[in-house]
Amino acid sequence: MRFQSTDSYVAPEDLIVAVNAAVALERPLLVKGEPGTGKTELAKQVAQSLGLPIYEWNIKSTTKAQQGLYEYDAVSRLRDSQLGDARVNDVKNYIRKGKLWQAFEADQKVVLLIDEIDKADIEFPNDLLQELDKMEFHVYETGETIRAAHRPIVIITSNNEKELPDAFLRRCFFHYIKFPDAETLKQIVAVHFPAIREALLTTALTQFYEIRETPGLKKKPSTSEVLDWLKLLLAEDLGPEDLKREGASLLPKLHGALLKNEQDVHLFERLAFMARRQPQR
Repeated sequence: MRFQSTDSYVAPEDLIVAVNAAVALERPLLVKGEPGTGKTELAKQVAQSLGLPIYEWNIKSTTKAQQGLYEYDAVSRLRDSQLGDARVNDVKNYIRKGKLWQAFEADQKVVLLIDEIDKADIEFPNDLLQELDKMEFHVYETGETIRAAHRPIVIITSNNEKELPDAFLRRCFFHYIKFPDAETLKQIVAVHFPAIREALLTTALTQFYEIRETPGLKKKPSTSEVLDWLKLLLAEDLGPEDLKREGASLLPKLHGALLKNEQDVHLFERLAFMARRQPQR
């Protein structure tokens, strides 16, 4: 059971090694990287590559670790008891299984994605230590213990919005997805737009990396954003000559796909203004 790049996902060698190492060690794979570098997509592609089902647990700021195990709806049970509903005699009718429970009781090995774990409060990772380590948890309302029939492949993503506890990090295999270099990015683009003209691709990617490397940029455009930009360029049937700018600092064509806040738009406008004011030699 080894992960490889798929027809729709170009994985660099260091990422392939990290995934397969985590699988061999039976440790959760903690993946960090810039937003838009394919962390969430990685879990889906691991599942596809290995032919496994995937369970996705998308974390929000209000998410509690207990929700990944199960939730007990005591309010509904109280209401049903007042109405004389016979369902109240079985507490299992009021227990809603979380994603970990579903993954643990699956009849085959699965991929479990815990997406953007850093969105939750600081105690969230620690609250999952035992469950992810021992692959079991106790249901207090029924007295049963749920154990994983097949240890799932756990992939945890983080955008580095907050530090994760050391005790949690010790239990994970860590990998940081670096932003792809130009050659790798060309391979990624080829997967999505196989018919794109070489001249347009070269010009667009050169401009894209110039934008990413602009000093003072608040949010660098990501892989997903350059794919959106190229899709728009193709939809508008623009050629490399249409991407030419009067100065290296002017806003690119269809810049709304690449620049996602007003500070960065104003930065390019200021740079363009300064470039125009410089005396011509």
